[in-house]
Amino acid sequence: MPKTIEITELILRDAPQSLMATRMAMEDMIPACSDLDQAGYWALECWGGATFDSCIRFLNEDPWERLRTFRKLLPNTRLMMLLRGQNLVGYRHYEDSVVERFVEKTAECGMDVFRVFDALNDIRNVRSSIAAVRKAGKHAQGAICYTVSPLHTPAGFVEVAKKLLDLGCDSICIKDMAALLKPQPAFEIVKGIKETCGQDVPVHVHVHATTGVTMVSLMKAIEAGADCVDTSISSLSLGPGHNPTESLVEMLEGTGFETRVDRRKLLKVKKYFNTIRPRYREFLSNITGVETEIFESQIPGGMLSNMESQLKQQGAANRIEEVLAEVPRVRKDAGYPPLVTPSSQICGTQAVFNVIMGRYKVLTGEFADLMLGYYGETIGPRNPEVAGMAAKQTGKAPITGRPADLLKPEWQDLRTAAMALKGCNGSDEDVLTYAMFPQVATKFFATREEGPRNLGKDPKAPAAAAAPAADSGKGPAKAPITYDVKMNGHTHRVTVSPA
Repeated sequence: MPKTIEITELILRDAPQSLMATRMAMEDMIPACSDLDQAGYWALECWGGATFDSCIRFLNEDPWERLRTFRKLLPNTRLMMLLRGQNLVGYRHYEDSVVERFVEKTAECGMDVFRVFDALNDIRNVRSSIAAVRKAGKHAQGAICYTVSPLHTPAGFVEVAKKLLDLGCDSICIKDMAALLKPQPAFEIVKGIKETCGQDVPVHVHVHATTGVTMVSLMKAIEAGADCVDTSISSLSLGPGHNPTESLVEMLEGTGFETRVDRRKLLKVKKYFNTIRPRYREFLSNITGVETEIFESQIPGGMLSNMESQLKQQGAANRIEEVLAEVPRVRKDAGYPPLVTPSSQICGTQAVFNVIMGRYKVLTGEFADLMLGYYGETIGPRNPEVAGMAAKQTGKAPITGRPADLLKPEWQDLRTAAMALKGCNGSDEDVLTYAMFPQVATKFFATREEGPRNLGKDPKAPAAAAAPAADSGKGPAKAPITYDVKMNGHTHRVTVSPA
């Protein structure tokens, strides 16, 4: 009898995040919800990651109301979110009581499955959030950030899985955010988890499609014992996105494995999103084919587009190849962190700084903190010379303990600050929104009554003309140049006088 392979559908969260910069409006997802709810998925990933930020930054939409709406429209299917451990859905560590309150409120609003990860695979940084999920009576899924380096091995990833299970996780996810997971490592890691941790441990596999090899990786993972895989309906798939759901279903025919999804429902959802995708063409990723170069640079698609944007802003679009070569060097100096939010933005922005201004002439505050241990522990040692520069620039001492242990209780201060803002309704949800993104939340509260904003446009309308690049390619400017490098909502302004 064939083994049933479960599917988690990504069309409501990671697919639009990867392919159209998380700009899809809620009203463009609602019409597909009935068919998605009846399709037979293990779960629908619909919240977390960058959606919280984008809702209030670009869409003038309350993310908590989005979650409650999904819960009403999807009564028969588990809802899943991506949670960045101690970072929650923000870009810094939060004190433990804030973590617990965020998880509790998210569970109240309808979340079933919390996929919890730490960018550095530092188990200390997911301990509090996993405990909070268990306290709320919800499904805690521990995620391992897959990456490749001289120090990362299948056996090492299996050890991370064991530690996550020791924290009480209900399932394990291998999370490959850059399409680096080749077929053989996929087989070895899944097989290792099953043999070491128990055949009854549910193993899920999440991959992107950018390198073109990961559909085969999913098949090998399934053959090794994986229980559930993540895919996206084909109309929002491939490129820096994910493998198509329909293709996965068809691939399993005659293999001894099968899914329980309804092909007719998948086709209806595909046809619907085919009509939606063109409306967001100005946000669509430029990566439409296969990028095997990622195996060398280790750079996820989202990180690549972010660096391209930074260089254009600084009139240095022609230096992208130098930056691509610099990222692996920065990553080595930082102890080989996986490149996922926020470590990908941190290392990518520092690589841009190094190319534009000279190697480590200026360190971003985030990179300095990474070098000093304030984001957690990395698998490899950090370059002591660069760490010394970070300590000198910031005046901070390096740490080896759990970063969140240094944080003082902050809930009351957050509540006081949020309550003083125009438009804050005084709810725990609003206080948590303020905690995640203080500056953005301030603007959102003031405009919330205007209602959600849909950025989709008539696909028949002419495309907006692209702004000319600041760098004409005629050589460097002779006057001092001021660079505004934006990362995680913060702007770093640096003035450089060319030689």
